[in-house]
Amino acid sequence: MTEWRPDKLARRLPNLQARNRLQAALRQWFAGEGFVEVETPILQVAPGAEVHLTGFTTDWELPDGEERERWLHSSPEFAMKKLLAGGIPKLFQFARVFRNAEGSALHHPEFTMLEWYRADAGYETVMADCAALLRQTGVKELRWGEHVCDPLAEPERLTVVEAFQRYAGVDLFATIGNPDALSAASGIAMHTGDSWDDVFFRVMFEKIESRLGMGRPTILCEYPISMAALARAKPGDPRVAERFELYVCGVELANAFGELTDPEIQADRLEADMDMKEELYGVRWPVDDDFLAALEHGLPDCAGIALGFDRLVMLATGAKHIEDVLWLPVR
Repeated sequence: MTEWRPDKLARRLPNLQARNRLQAALRQWFAGEGFVEVETPILQVAPGAEVHLTGFTTDWELPDGEERERWLHSSPEFAMKKLLAGGIPKLFQFARVFRNAEGSALHHPEFTMLEWYRADAGYETVMADCAALLRQTGVKELRWGEHVCDPLAEPERLTVVEAFQRYAGVDLFATIGNPDALSAASGIAMHTGDSWDDVFFRVMFEKIESRLGMGRPTILCEYPISMAALARAKPGDPRVAERFELYVCGVELANAFGELTDPEIQADRLEADMDMKEELYGVRWPVDDDFLAALEHGLPDCAGIALGFDRLVMLATGAKHIEDVLWLPVR
């Protein structure tokens, strides 16, 4: 690894200085909103809840010789919700998080997640937070490749069903659970063993994501309930969840939920996701019983979001690769 060499560091330095300015501006915004900045452990019983995520695992050796398996977290979500249950009503964190088997211009195995939660608030409040945070970038345009987006513009709000209809010509609810129907309606080819989720993600990647957040940010909301294990169902329409993603210049920047607070439903969903993970990949990790205990104690109505801070810096600086905004990459 030679990225520390003066010539290579000097080329990244303007981006890194912009990174520091942006982080300071966001901290100031959160302070003005009454948030508490927290730090939670990286080592966790389980790295997260995503079925398709690959984690980093390690062994914790206790002084008495006992060993316990622990994971590097992919998100501080479970830990931060425990603090919500403990009585902290507004909290945020710049967390170092880890995702194995990932690497591209937009992915790095270790990166910085900006995550925040509000008690007694809905996910529409967090949508407003997103618009406010984009205004803190201090730039006139956000850029990814040839695409630009105005950070001051009011975000477009688009449901997943609307996006599939507009960009793929698909009545999404008519295909739920039927990968063949989704493939036929979208024109996206099936692969052997594909599930409905597999085809859904391929349609998103090939026909939809690249068209979101052009000119102004896009809030893509109301995901099918099966794709939001940690989110509550939307009142009045149990087919969809209170989940949204923020897109800028075709780049997914953040993922948010109106948080599920029912411990029994949450436990069932986590176990179901681990069953699916084991079936697909031959791997499962434990459900965090302490997280479920926090829900049983009483998680307030709340909403939360995880935003890729490195990606935000990339968009604000026009960087072409995530490593261009990291002080030092993993090697």
